[in-house]
Amino acid sequence: MTDVTQTATLENSKPSGVLSLQTIPMPADTNWSGDVFGGWLVSQMDLACAVCARFHAKGRVVTVSINNVIFHRPVKVGSTLACYTKLLKVGKTSMQILVEVWEIHDDQEMLKVTDGIFTFVAIDEVGNKRTVPPLLG
Repeated sequence: MTDVTQTATLENSKPSGVLSLQTIPMPADTNWSGDVFGGWLVSQMDLACAVCARFHAKGRVVTVSINNVIFHRPVKVGSTLACYTKLLKVGKTSMQILVEVWEIHDDQEMLKVTDGIFTFVAIDEVGNKRTVPPLLG
């Protein structure tokens, strides 16, 4: 259960990073109560991070870890979801990306539903690690 202070902070904050993916969950993505499966939501987060990582790495990337995924509120079928990504750290071959998922209501109010940190590694055509550009600024 989320306390009042944490809820107020979530409701008054704005997305970090850039919009990388928007989607709408369908009935097949939900449980018997109409709540979206956490695994489906994590897969959307992974896709959004892959867009960010691939753009930065200028080529093929793979997910190597998922950390600190926190679900703040349930998501219902038919919700408009926006995934925002922000490159946090870049190593020689890896990239650490923050992803936040926000529910957008018809009145344009946005509520954060989940966030997490994904790590990707850049690979070449045969699957070997390759160097990525440094993080600028």
